[in-house]
Formats: sequence, structure tokens, C-alpha cells
Amino acid sequence: MSVYVGNLSFDVREDDLNQVFAEYGTVKRVQLPTDRETGRMRGFAFVEMTTDAEEEAAIAALDGAEWMGRDLKVNKARPREERSNFGGGGGGRRTNRF
Repeated sequence: MSVYVGNLSFDVREDDLNQVFAEYGTVKRVQLPTDRETGRMRGFAFVEMTTDAEEEAAIAALDGAEWMGRDLKVNKARPREERSNFGGGGGGRRTNRF
């Protein structure tokens, strides 16, 4: 399992998160998703730690804490939802009214 870290500064880097979370245990991996089109950070990250106890300690200490000018939102990451293979939005039937 991993930890979701939200409301991050757009200036944060992997090393920054590694340092902060290392205070609570061993960090296995940090993921900082970026926008596909702009390449800019999306304002959240996922941090994976060695044990659940380490993750819980980090969540308890960091959720709501101010860091880099922002109040962090830190909790257990939810499993990724399955997406359908159909791209684009706008389901439903299309009709021509001409």
C-alpha cells in the first residue's frame, strides 16, 4: 500500500518528499505525477514505505501539517479505479436532428 500526499507545492521534488517521510521510516518509492500536456507537477504524490506502521506514523504526523506554505492532506492511498477501454466522454446515444 502507499500514502497519498495532497495539496503539495508545485515546487516540491522527490528528494524533498524523501527527506520528510524518512523521518518516519524507510521510503521505498516516491511518485510525483505530472500533467501529460504541460509536464507540470499535478500537486499530489504517492509515497511507499517499508511497513504499514511507518506509513501510519507518517500519516498521523503529517496530515494537516504545514509544509512549503501548504497544509498537507496525507492519508492511505485508495486502490486505483479500473477505467473502461473506451476513451472520451459523452456516453449515450447520438442522433442527427436534420
